[in-house]
Amino acid sequence: MLQRSLFALLPPLLVLAGCATPPPPPVVVAPEPEPEVVKPTLESQPLKHLLGRNLKPMADVPITAKAKCSFRDQTGYRGQLSLKMKNTTVEQFAAAVTIPKHGSCSFDLKQFQQTASGSIAVLSHKETECTVRMWTQGRQLTVGFNNCPQQCSGESFDYLWPILVDAKSGRCS
Repeated sequence: MLQRSLFALLPPLLVLAGCATPPPPPVVVAPEPEPEVVKPTLESQPLKHLLGRNLKPMADVPITAKAKCSFRDQTGYRGQLSLKMKNTTVEQFAAAVTIPKHGSCSFDLKQFQQTASGSIAVLSHKETECTVRMWTQGRQLTVGFNNCPQQCSGESFDYLWPILVDAKSGRCS
């Protein structure tokens, strides 16, 4: 009898089970993609004083120069230069500059080694960070000094200017 009563309850239970709703599936939330950062593009703008000018790159020609000169200006700033360069290879270089009330600077090829040649000659000091660069602009040769306070006395390096050499005459200033 117990079996019969169980069979009698079975149809209503099945009807009730059919009416039941299954649990909702779990909600999976996809992470939102990060907004794309748009970087502004930089456009090169010519400076206003360069507009309309036809500027050309510096010529890549070997330098051959010879100078043995001295110079002095009205303030007493004076110097001497001895230079011989063939195909941008420095064969002889000595420079001495005296700056009134500040001291003097001296450079000698023996203290340097040539580290670059081409359109610019670069001499690097063997023991310090000092570099001497030589390049031409038109008919003028420029000898510039960079990071050379050890070759100068006092605070004279702060007042040291490049030496300019006229390539044709060999005169310097």
